[in-house]
Amino acid sequence: MHVVLAGGGTAGHIEPALALADALRRADPTVGITALGTERGLETRLVPERGYDLALIPAVPLPRKPTPELITVPGRLRGTIKAAEQILERTKADCVVGFGGYVALPGYLAAKRLGVPIVVHEANARPGLANKIGSRYAAQVAVSTPDSKLRDARYIGIPLRRSIATLDRAAVRPEARAAFGLDPSLPTLLVSGGSQGARHLNEVIERVAPYLQQAGIQVLHAVGPKNELPQVHQMPGMPPYIPVPYVDRMDLAYAAADMMLCRAGAMTVAELSAVGLPAAYVPLPIGNGEQRLNAQPVVKAGGGLLVDDAELTPEWVQRHVLPVLADPHRLYEMSRAASEFGRRDADDLLVGMVYEAIASRNR
Repeated sequence: MHVVLAGGGTAGHIEPALALADALRRADPTVGITALGTERGLETRLVPERGYDLALIPAVPLPRKPTPELITVPGRLRGTIKAAEQILERTKADCVVGFGGYVALPGYLAAKRLGVPIVVHEANARPGLANKIGSRYAAQVAVSTPDSKLRDARYIGIPLRRSIATLDRAAVRPEARAAFGLDPSLPTLLVSGGSQGARHLNEVIERVAPYLQQAGIQVLHAVGPKNELPQVHQMPGMPPYIPVPYVDRMDLAYAAADMMLCRAGAMTVAELSAVGLPAAYVPLPIGNGEQRLNAQPVVKAGGGLLVDDAELTPEWVQRHVLPVLADPHRLYEMSRAASEFGRRDADDLLVGMVYEAIASRNR
């Protein structure tokens, strides 16, 4: 069996694809896996690092919304669809699994031409153009939220890295807090805005950190690799405020934390829900509003807070985040609500859908 994965560009597309690849290999160590990508995407680094084959096709960026530019897409896609077809023929692909983005659409259209079954996975609550088109031809459609608008879709969650999907936060907490130099017993706020969305979160947390420390809260702050580390003067006897450029072991960061202040990307929401970590979600004020939609179900379930970027201030953190961190019972209830919403088995469920799609072709 050979499966071609189409989900390049951003980590939000690539990480679920790689989690599926790992799950496919667990189910059948002999399965062949090829990831489609372009020269400009993160897949050029992430896919080889995980030990999977990467096949490059020309990049044809897609407009996020219907615009006059949309009518030029078919012409620009011809060459990249042909390149994708050649990869499917060379690998003798049994299935194409797409995760959205501009790598996915040529993969879908090439698969349709060759009669290769298609499986679509949509991570965001508001589907993108590629997956809207791909879902029309798909044998199976999987979505990350019960509120998805894609027709005939199965709600499975997002395939996650095993280090996250199998994380026992309570069991790992002593090791995690020691790894970051945190106090083993104090309430802990984890802060990260990723790469694009970190600046405003950084500004707010740097200003409010002294007030959190005075209230007995310690802070682990991933400022983002492109941002300057704040100057910290630790006061004797005060809880630590620990800024770091980035965290390469998010499983340890999640285990160390009692709550997180973060953006609301689909992967972030899925990971925090799966491990039962409450969060104050601050949707990025760009795009088509999908980050707010990503966070709304878990917030509605009681597993988090939601605040607009313009409303996030040091005062808001003091009024809304600090009381949660200071209340062990509320933290417990929010953690339980988040974990009940979370899905840890999406990778294995998606493997089952791949097998179903292949079987439907052979019937």
